[in-house]
Amino acid sequence: MLDLAIIGGGPAGLTAGLYATRGGLQNVTMFEKGLPGGQITQSSEIENYPGQLEVITGMELMDKWPQQCKKFGLKHDMNEVVQVTKTEDIFNLKLANNEQLKAKSVIIATGSVPKAAGIKGEAEFFGKGVSTCATCDGFFYKDKDVAVIGGGDTAVEEAIYLANICKTVYVIHRRDQFRASPHEVKKMEKFDNIVQVLNHDTQEIIGDNMGVTGVVVQDKNTKEVKTLDVLGAFIFVGRDVLNAPLKQDDGSFLCDLNDSGEVIVDLKMNTSVKGLFAAGDIRIDAPKQVVCAASDGAIAGIQAIGYLQ
Repeated sequence: MLDLAIIGGGPAGLTAGLYATRGGLQNVTMFEKGLPGGQITQSSEIENYPGQLEVITGMELMDKWPQQCKKFGLKHDMNEVVQVTKTEDIFNLKLANNEQLKAKSVIIATGSVPKAAGIKGEAEFFGKGVSTCATCDGFFYKDKDVAVIGGGDTAVEEAIYLANICKTVYVIHRRDQFRASPHEVKKMEKFDNIVQVLNHDTQEIIGDNMGVTGVVVQDKNTKEVKTLDVLGAFIFVGRDVLNAPLKQDDGSFLCDLNDSGEVIVDLKMNTSVKGLFAAGDIRIDAPKQVVCAASDGAIAGIQAIGYLQ
């Protein structure tokens, strides 16, 4: 039986494993079906991680993390955990290969992934002007024109963030009003450099060898097509929370989730189920930053030690 099972091998899962094993837990396994490191390994430029002076890739940033964790005894199992249940005080893990394991405690750190908008050019220019993280990439467009595609709270909040950095922020939404809360919309309307492009479909993201050069939109009423000359396109059309392992046979979930499917936790990463912790982008109000995910993992790892003691 495992002392601790960690589901997910991104910054949160790895850091949880580091703190748990270095803190004295002997039998800790991290389940990650691919290479550890998480989504950040796909980033081409990282310059906002504390202590990192030079701009490096996400792959370079995460390169030594698994080695460090392994040094303290963390085991990496490349099997996928498809379901977690609990019987009395013991967690039951069902793997994709139908193997069954038991654990005294569990940290789920499977994260979430941005939804693709399905726009022509989106995939082609991803990382070359197309982004799903304003905090990560906004600084690269300082004093430049960018577009935000989406109409929910995240799109509006990120547009406000970008307005403090960029020259002009076009917010493109296919409806005639935003889905975001009225409070956030009012905040956005205070910025003179945010241009609302409502009731427009985004037809294509265009560019060249250097990256994005514009976004083609069409007015849904007049059918007029125009190109917005921007160097960056930030897409916020929702996220898929990777909470599938928590789903039970009856369709319910092992612990409490919010309406978006994110795991509800307190400041110590405790879920509504004792011995089950959540860390990183799968939890409520996650900032979607490596340093924050690592912090979550450290907290969860420490709390798991305390729970087992």
